[in-house]
Amino acid sequence: MDWLYAGVGLVILLLAGDALVKGAVNLSLRIGIPALIVSLTIVAFGTSAPELLISITAALEGVPGIALGNVVGSNTANILLVLGIPALLATMHSSECETRKSFVMMMAASVLFIGLAFGGMFNWVTGLILLGALALVLIDAVRDARAHRAACNGAPACADDDLEDPEGADPDMPWWRIVLFLGLGLVGLPLGADLLLEGAVNIARDFGVSETVIGLTLVAVGTSLPELATTVMAALRRQADVALGNVIGSNMFNLLAIIGIASLVSPIPVAPEFLRFDLWVMLGASALLFPFVFMRRDITRTWGVILTALYAAYVIAVLS
Repeated sequence: MDWLYAGVGLVILLLAGDALVKGAVNLSLRIGIPALIVSLTIVAFGTSAPELLISITAALEGVPGIALGNVVGSNTANILLVLGIPALLATMHSSECETRKSFVMMMAASVLFIGLAFGGMFNWVTGLILLGALALVLIDAVRDARAHRAACNGAPACADDDLEDPEGADPDMPWWRIVLFLGLGLVGLPLGADLLLEGAVNIARDFGVSETVIGLTLVAVGTSLPELATTVMAALRRQADVALGNVIGSNMFNLLAIIGIASLVSPIPVAPEFLRFDLWVMLGASALLFPFVFMRRDITRTWGVILTALYAAYVIAVLS
């Protein structure tokens, strides 16, 4: 039953998160919020809602290991698994992508996060620091987008880019469907989080492992499934920029927003094993993107095998 609870909770979380994104995006566009702002904020928060709800619920219910393990494990899985598996299916031509600035910001966010973790506790002070860093990232993204539009100066290709709708946008969606999506998202997210958390905690006890291990593995991989699906489709469509951007953006948001918000709700202590091992694995996995970002290397099938094998080795090390 615990596996069933965890599985059903995960499915509800993912479906509710998708419903919340659709409802929030279309509500925002209907009341006149610019599409650019919707893409950078509403969509980003909405797609990370499952991880956010899991972390907040775990912190409130006295299992902070799952809250922190979910974020650290998701970031490691995003690099090694979410990029590794699609590369097994098709080479990702990351040599054509320009993601240097985003990569540097992600590494800076990772270093900031690890530095704060050595304080032994994520509390409201560290939460405000992380959210302040997130605000700087969003402001920089808005500035870059406006500069890009100004540089286009009416060019057809740029104009097409500007007309691209945010994820989940439907200009013809009636009001009743918007309200329905919002309702399903707001009800489904806490329900799914409770079911997944209850199942995960019981599974940890049955197998004699800590909640932290379950957070780093089962919960982290489960909440990374949307990123994996997006990256697989991007790889098959030869959209390496989408794949890399998805992973880098998700990792930054996990570190700065999810723990930032969750630590305002309830303090999150940092277990010693995070400081000894898991945080450094996360940082090392993030650094593995360096040759693809700065040296213009493609993520080939060989790299896919290496990244996936490294993730398997990490999971074995955590479970042991």
